[in-house]
Amino acid sequence: MAGAKACTFFFLVLEITSALGPGEWTIWFNIDHPGGQGDYERLDAIQFYYGDRVCARPLRLEARTTNWKPAGSTGQVVHGSPLEGFWCLNREQRPGQNCSNYTVRFLCPPGSLRRDTEHSLWSPWSPWSKCSAACGHPGVQTRTRTCLAESVSLCSEATEEGRHCMEQACSACDLTCPMGKANAECDACMCQDFVLYGAVSLPGGAPASGAAVYLLSKTPKLLTQTDSSGRFRVPGLCPDGKSILKITKTKFVPIHLTVPKTRLKAATIRAEFVRAETPYIVMSPETKARRAGQSVSLCCKATGKPKPDKYFWYHNNTLLDPSLYKHDSKLVLRNLRRDQAGEYFCKAQSDAGAAKSRIAQLTVIASDEIPCNPNPESYLIRLPHDCFQNATNSFYYDVGRCPVKTCAGKQDNGIRCRDAVEHCCGISKTEDREIQCSGYTLPTKVATECSCQRCTETRRIVRGRVSAADNGEPLRFGHVYMGNTRVSMTGYKGTFTLHVPQDTERLVLTFVDRMQKFVNTTKVLPFNKKGSAVFHEIKMLRRKEPITLEATETNIIPLGDMAGEDPVAELEIPSKSFYRQNGEPYMGKVKASVTFLDPRNISTATAAQSDLNFINDEGDTFPLRTYGMFSVDFRDEATSESLNVGKVKVHLDSTQVKMPEHVPMMKLWSLNPDTGLWEEEGDFKPESQRRNRREDRTFLVGNMEIRERRLFNLDVPESRRCFIKVRAYRSERFLPSEQIQGVVVSVINLEPRTGFSSNPRAWGRFDSVLTGPNGACLPAFCDDQSPDAYSAYVLASLAGEELEAVESSPKFNPNAIGVPQPYLNKLKYRRTDHEDPRVKKTAFQISMAKPRPNSPEEGNGPIYAFENLRECEDAPPSAAHFRFYQIEGDRYDYNTVPFNDDDPMGWTEDYLAWWPKPMEFRACYIKVKIVGPLEINVRSRNMGGTHRRTVGKLYGIRDVKSTRDRDQPNISSACLEFKCSGMLYDQDRVDRTLVKVIPQGSCQRASVNSMLHEYLVNHLPLAVNNNTSEYTMLAPLDPLGHNYGIYTVTDQDPRTAKEIALGRCFDGTSDGSSRVMKANVGVALTFNCVERQVGRQSAFQYLQNTPAQPSPASTVRGRVPSRRQRASQGSQRGGVASLRFPGAAQQPLSD
Repeated sequence: MAGAKACTFFFLVLEITSALGPGEWTIWFNIDHPGGQGDYERLDAIQFYYGDRVCARPLRLEARTTNWKPAGSTGQVVHGSPLEGFWCLNREQRPGQNCSNYTVRFLCPPGSLRRDTEHSLWSPWSPWSKCSAACGHPGVQTRTRTCLAESVSLCSEATEEGRHCMEQACSACDLTCPMGKANAECDACMCQDFVLYGAVSLPGGAPASGAAVYLLSKTPKLLTQTDSSGRFRVPGLCPDGKSILKITKTKFVPIHLTVPKTRLKAATIRAEFVRAETPYIVMSPETKARRAGQSVSLCCKATGKPKPDKYFWYHNNTLLDPSLYKHDSKLVLRNLRRDQAGEYFCKAQSDAGAAKSRIAQLTVIASDEIPCNPNPESYLIRLPHDCFQNATNSFYYDVGRCPVKTCAGKQDNGIRCRDAVEHCCGISKTEDREIQCSGYTLPTKVATECSCQRCTETRRIVRGRVSAADNGEPLRFGHVYMGNTRVSMTGYKGTFTLHVPQDTERLVLTFVDRMQKFVNTTKVLPFNKKGSAVFHEIKMLRRKEPITLEATETNIIPLGDMAGEDPVAELEIPSKSFYRQNGEPYMGKVKASVTFLDPRNISTATAAQSDLNFINDEGDTFPLRTYGMFSVDFRDEATSESLNVGKVKVHLDSTQVKMPEHVPMMKLWSLNPDTGLWEEEGDFKPESQRRNRREDRTFLVGNMEIRERRLFNLDVPESRRCFIKVRAYRSERFLPSEQIQGVVVSVINLEPRTGFSSNPRAWGRFDSVLTGPNGACLPAFCDDQSPDAYSAYVLASLAGEELEAVESSPKFNPNAIGVPQPYLNKLKYRRTDHEDPRVKKTAFQISMAKPRPNSPEEGNGPIYAFENLRECEDAPPSAAHFRFYQIEGDRYDYNTVPFNDDDPMGWTEDYLAWWPKPMEFRACYIKVKIVGPLEINVRSRNMGGTHRRTVGKLYGIRDVKSTRDRDQPNISSACLEFKCSGMLYDQDRVDRTLVKVIPQGSCQRASVNSMLHEYLVNHLPLAVNNNTSEYTMLAPLDPLGHNYGIYTVTDQDPRTAKEIALGRCFDGTSDGSSRVMKANVGVALTFNCVERQVGRQSAFQYLQNTPAQPSPASTVRGRVPSRRQRASQGSQRGGVASLRFPGAAQQPLSD
């Protein structure tokens, strides 16, 4: 530390003496950021980038942060010299703190710097601003100038400069005192014969000892401190009703009290502290796009205790002048210039700390520039199995798409935090194409032009299932809270659904078990901000059975009960430490339940509370590495009243901390259930003496109190961080166009045993992220010195179904895994079934070897250093990444108007769109029973039926393979999707979809559900069915149920609507769900299918070879209502079946 003090003093001297002596200062340089190992502003690097804008041998160096704070005032360990430059190393700073972002300038000999000969590039400097400090104190002055060149790139020097200043000396005292006399400092009035008494308590009524009492004046003055009873006495104040006291205590909100107005010689005041909470961002600035000359408003809002009173705005990581923007939560930029584009974020600050918002991107284009690239990008859709394209030698066709991103659309004159109308790039023109398949033509719509248009409105939905971590028992009828508001409730099977409010920044949910079998659990759940539903599996710990304690005795409670292992820690509760909520001591029997989440048990990782993050002093979010969490519940045995506890000691066994560097950084934390963030409770220190003579272990001891917080953590901040690039695909083909969005990818950070990459001794952290259009970047701990210091266990799920990872044994194919050699060997990729093929194939494990900066084979993913997040997010599909994929089932979907269920914002207005509304999705399935020895492919061909815009035109095709009944080997059933009837996108009139169900192979229709048939007969028109190898109907408008063999579900997410409807269809009920096919229940159609003889055509082949020939007449077998009228024979033209009105003359359909 001696070196650190010397460095700090060195920079103080530079800043004081730098204005002396001859020479000229360079501009301020900032070529590095404090991510990774630190902030390096080296002279050789600056000379490389800026050439002769800095001299070869500077005379002096000055450094400050981008917040205008001199380097010598930061308290950080820094290094530098005029001939080498400046640097700050993260590892030399206090635990949990990184270097600030520094900027430097150099004093060079006169005439040694290059000057622009073209003075017209810049406007003159503005006058220096007023000194920012009060009289008699040092401050900062700034001045600005504007680039006048047509291209901003020609102006590479600073647009703003700063310098230190000293405000003039203060004048004589002019304070007027209505009572008493002014003090010597001329900042307060004093009355010698008055005494103020006070009593201050903590939440719950315990005395607040050691609190500092200040008198607020121009400079706050420390008057006294509270004693062990929380009392204080201050003589000499004036009881004028104007003097204000500020009472402070660490971890609590400062109390402001006004000295009461009285004529008495003494007065008494009382106050109670409220626990301090660091600022928490509830509104971040939004990404926006504007044209040059327009205005924009970026808004930020934070809560906390106390409420944040200052907001700082940053542009491209550099602080905007606070004197200009006045610490306002709303940043308004008028008459925008192109150079004002970039990244913006705010930092909210209060006495309790600071917090930074999410980054918003501001795009500024020229007034005559096109806001969106009019040329669509390539987007491949997969064609049916009988539609191979010889031209491309594949089953794929390029229909194009417009990437959804914010664009500069037409704005009204209002300057709002959220634009009244949000604009996105989208498809503006399409072209009808026909794809030639084997014996038939498939229509499609191809995007031909993109433009800036109104964004598609979507809703953000989170669904999930809550169950016990040990045996999967569901949380039945539990409550789900967001803050103090109940937003949902779990069902009998533990499932829940909620709509995420539009302005939600971070979704923090607390799951409460009213039966008190499980520990109340707080989770931070990722959700899709662009809309659509995300499914989460929530695991809860089972509550420890309560034990009875005597409040008058010292009690020891072990934390951790792994078989054959010592406890991780112990709770020591001294005698007479319990007290009631009103502060009264409690001396009776205590019913105590302490549940410990032991990281040595790998199976408990998914039950970890929140996302294990905290906010440091600078407002940055940092991760924690846990050594155990514990939930406490102490109650009066007689009345069940919740009890508080003071002076609790936590004894941590240091031998359980296998990473020696973590021991001095260990801290106690408590969870804020409203924010999902962990807040520091206290440090651990080596125990001064052995707890007993036979004890060989070394313990660390931490002190805490148990009041309103009931969940605690033994954690260390961990700065060794990286990102893992992961993508999810629809199949093993791993095509970029088949990436899946909305997949929940989770990582468990593991601590391997020495010398082993598998069989870890503990887990340290659990994280989850969602895949977007370009995959996901998953945060994880890593190490650049020891590749085996940390390993990561990665898994992925979609709608509750686990995806499969690429195999590592017996085949080990780097091209399939997505990572080239030799980096892949260094990462030691292993799928979970690598050594035992009986294990599930749904996860992989890797060693978290941080990429070496100068290694080409490690610089292209899949592991990225923490400071390279943007590089990870923007990495192309060709860059290295790990892969998950769906098991390619016997199902195929084709839409004439392409649409990705993962991306509702990509919806296009078109009469032939499968989903007519982007905020309401109705899924329809029909259950088809197959009697025969084989599982059969069944197709639905969906065409417009009664709407003048769509009649005879194809909506789409669905193929699915029947699933065999477990108990009846000769019976299988298929749950086949068809397009629901209803309104089209313009909401003008309905269309009853003409659905044709076609089984593959030698099949004959055996029966039609009688209730379905009667419904169709009673709801005209009626489709003619002359071909017994298929079935045609005009889809019902009503949401029929299992009695008809039709399953209809409406939801705000397409994938969820399909999943629920499919589960009901498998189960054969209208309200149940099953993943096991019940082939004989809830059937609409039955076909008898036999094995096709060699040389005999299938139904698909027949349709391909004779698409326009009339089919022979036939009747529907099975039970037929007496009122049914026989349909006359008719031919099919263009794939449209004839329609009949029973009991009436045939009339053409009209609209």
